[in-house]
Amino acid sequence: MKESNQGLSVQHLLGIKDLKRNDIDLILQQADLFKEVLSRPIKKVPSLRDVTVANLFFENSTRTRLSFELAEKRLSADVVNFSASGSSVKKGETLVDTVNNILAMKVDMVVMRHSAPGACVFLQRHIGASIINAGDGTHEHPTQALLDAYSIREKLGSVEGKKVVIVGDITHSRVALSNIYCLQKLGAEVMVCGPTTLIPKHIQSLGVKVEHNLRKALEWCDVANMLRIQLERQDESVRYFPSLREYTMQYGLDKKLLDSLPKKIVVMHPGPINRGVEITSDVADSDQSIILEQVENGVAVRMAVIYLLAQSRLHKH
Repeated sequence: MKESNQGLSVQHLLGIKDLKRNDIDLILQQADLFKEVLSRPIKKVPSLRDVTVANLFFENSTRTRLSFELAEKRLSADVVNFSASGSSVKKGETLVDTVNNILAMKVDMVVMRHSAPGACVFLQRHIGASIINAGDGTHEHPTQALLDAYSIREKLGSVEGKKVVIVGDITHSRVALSNIYCLQKLGAEVMVCGPTTLIPKHIQSLGVKVEHNLRKALEWCDVANMLRIQLERQDESVRYFPSLREYTMQYGLDKKLLDSLPKKIVVMHPGPINRGVEITSDVADSDQSIILEQVENGVAVRMAVIYLLAQSRLHKH
């Protein structure tokens, strides 16, 4: 497999904010090579045979964790899985203790999801392994943004100059923030759409458009990324919208609305889908949806990130 001559400018993937445009391009190009590997009968490469990766999930996750695990195994890495729900963290062990125990096992790379924003930055100051942020609170989820950008590029040829609307619960979404950074660095125009209560006050300072009318947003865009309502992260004492039914009436995408638009747009969703809330089944399963491609691309993109970070570690040592 051919190697790229220049490496990443970072030792960790803490957030898209820290990446340069070149880093993103490099990850997407490397993902192309791995996507080709994943289409072969034997889907493994020996690239990371001597590398040990620990997956630390302090917050529930099925799709992201499985996607990372598959990516690691496809690269022939040794994988250690750690889920905090069944661990000593419940007994009051601190993040640093947990990590020191894992480092005692001689781990080279840590993939971490944590409910506290900035947990990965904290970790990176205390340990020598490369850290990949698999989602920290409502802050960032960089690999999701990379796989979303990769999927748009695959479907439309490039991200540059495209108009992308992110619809839904922007306030509680780490996917939204990472996507905004990533799409803008790749030259796309970004709009967010949702009820006023679910759009952060300062969002326009990031250079995004704000629209509260879904039809107008959909008529503007080339790509609509439909986020789920994150009921588990919302403050229960605050009413963000009257009811889910009301939310769906105003911000749900159904086939009738999709078909009534003046042009064919691409529909995305980071998953898991609340079918019938932000998007109906017939939209999710339609030929305009690239939701399954996003899942498939997630493995190739995560392989690329892990591989390139491992390379930049080797060059450092």
